[in-house]
Amino acid sequence: MWKIALKHQVGVSELINSNPQLKNPDVIYPGQSISIPGGDQTAQTYTYEVVKLVNAERAKAGLHPLKENWELSRVASYKSEDMIDKNYFSHTSPTYGSPFQMMKDFGISYQAAGENIAAGQRTPAEVVEAWMNSEGHRKNILSPTYTEIGVGYVKGGSYGHYWTQMFIKK
Repeated sequence: MWKIALKHQVGVSELINSNPQLKNPDVIYPGQSISIPGGDQTAQTYTYEVVKLVNAERAKAGLHPLKENWELSRVASYKSEDMIDKNYFSHTSPTYGSPFQMMKDFGISYQAAGENIAAGQRTPAEVVEAWMNSEGHRKNILSPTYTEIGVGYVKGGSYGHYWTQMFIKK
């Protein structure tokens, strides 16, 4: 299951939950079909666009592009979902704690890490512009320390749109 999850860039738990017909998820027989959970196409398009816009800002500043890390994006999406589900807007989650603890709990190792969150912006361009107009958020985006990025976007909740960026250096 782990190899299948890795190949399709989904979590093992999502893969198991999408396949209740599997009696033992540790054993998959030849010819047995499994469902690969799809994602929200709008969310995938939006997160891809945020990474593209962030890397354009970094290029303007003479910095190397950040590599998109799908596992980090999955954690960032969970953070955005959690903010909607628990009705809060904060770097500290009542469910997962700090972004640093959350990354560690999901198996993300890093030497340095950061997080940007936003809510209410309807498009990738709007959210990146808002982050670039905020000193602390801009520092994360333009930090030469970070090498990888994960982006989560979820529609819903009291602000309508929730965004999370997570940055790491491995």
